[in-house]
Amino acid sequence: MPGENRLRSTMRWGFLLLLTAAASRYVAYHGWGGSTTGVLVLAGVLLAAYAMNELGRSAPGARFAVVVVAFLALVIVAPSFAWCAIPLFFVGLHQLPRRAVWPLVGLLTAAVVIAQIRLADRLEPSLVLGPVGLAAITTVVFLELDRQNRARQHALDDLLAARDELDRSQREARALAERARLSREIHDTLAQGLSSMNLLLQAADREWDDKPEQARGHVRQATATARENLAEARRFVRGLASPALDNASLTDALRRLCTATERDTGTPVRLTVAGTVTPLGVDNEIALLRVAQGALANVRSHAHARHAAVTLTYGDQEVMLDVYDDGAGFDPAATSGFGLTGIRERIAHLGGTVTVESAPGEGTALAVSLPLREAR
Repeated sequence: MPGENRLRSTMRWGFLLLLTAAASRYVAYHGWGGSTTGVLVLAGVLLAAYAMNELGRSAPGARFAVVVVAFLALVIVAPSFAWCAIPLFFVGLHQLPRRAVWPLVGLLTAAVVIAQIRLADRLEPSLVLGPVGLAAITTVVFLELDRQNRARQHALDDLLAARDELDRSQREARALAERARLSREIHDTLAQGLSSMNLLLQAADREWDDKPEQARGHVRQATATARENLAEARRFVRGLASPALDNASLTDALRRLCTATERDTGTPVRLTVAGTVTPLGVDNEIALLRVAQGALANVRSHAHARHAAVTLTYGDQEVMLDVYDDGAGFDPAATSGFGLTGIRERIAHLGGTVTVESAPGEGTALAVSLPLREAR
C-alpha cells in the first residue's frame, strides 16, 4: 500500500542517517586509529545485513535475526550505535509474527539501556525509563495501527466478497429471467403454432377420403401456420420483435390473429378497438399480442366456444386488452398451467395487471391492463 511503502522508505533512510551519524560521532571521539577500523567494519556488516533483509523475499525471520546479531555485536563494541535500534523496531514489528514482537522489543530495549549506561558518567533513572518508554510507545502505536489496518483489510475483503456474491446473484437472476422469457416466448409462439398444426393435420386426416378438398384446405392452413412459426423462430433466435408486428400496427396484428383463429376453428372472433390509438412501444405491443395469442390458443384447443371477442381499449392512463369466449370455462384457482402463469409474469414485468374470470360452463374473460406511462 502507498502509505506503508512511504513509511518503510522513510525508515530505511532513517536507519542510514542514524548509522552514518553514529559512525561520524565515533570517528570524531576516537579518531582513525585504534579500534575505529573494526567498528566501521562492523557498521558495514550491519548495513549489508540490513540491505539484504530489505531486499530478500524468503525466510524473513532468519534474515532479521542476522540484522539483530550484527546490531548487538556493534553496540557491544561501540555503544553510540544504540539509537540505530529505532528503525530496527519498525522492521521487526512489521516483519516478524505477533508472538515475537515483545521478545524483540525487550532485547533491543535492553541493548539501548545498557549502551546508555555505558556512555553515561553516572547512573540515572532516565537512562532506563527513557528507552523503555520510547519502546513501549512505539510498540503500542504500531500494534494499534496494524490492528486497524487488518480490520480495514478484513472489511474490504468482506465488501469485495459481498460485491462478488451480488454480481453472481445478479447474473443468476438475469439468467433466470432470460430463461423465463424464453419459456414464455416458446409457449406463446412455437408451442401454440405446433398445437394448431397438429389440430389441422388431424382434421385433414379425418376428412382425407370423404372430403378431400376440405382436407387439402386444412393442409394448406397447416402449411401457412408452419411458415408463420418458422418466421417466429428465426426472429425469436435473433431476439427481435414478432413478425406479426413487422411494418404493422398492433391493431393490424390482432386483426390477422382473429382472422386466423376464426379460419382454423370456425369460431367467429370479433375484434373491437376503442379510444385513441397510442404508440405503446415494442415490448408492450409484443406483450399484448402474445397475451391475445395465448388466450385464443386456449379458445382453439380447449374452450369449444361458439363465439369469442377481443377488445383493445386505449384510455388516458392505460391500455386494456380483453379476450372473452363463451366456451367451457375453467376454475382459475385450480389451474396452474404455464400459459396463464406466463401471461401474468410477462405483464407484471411491464408494470401491468392481469384479471381472469371464469367458471366451468360459463366461458372465460381475460383482462390485461398496461399503464401508458410505461408503454411510452
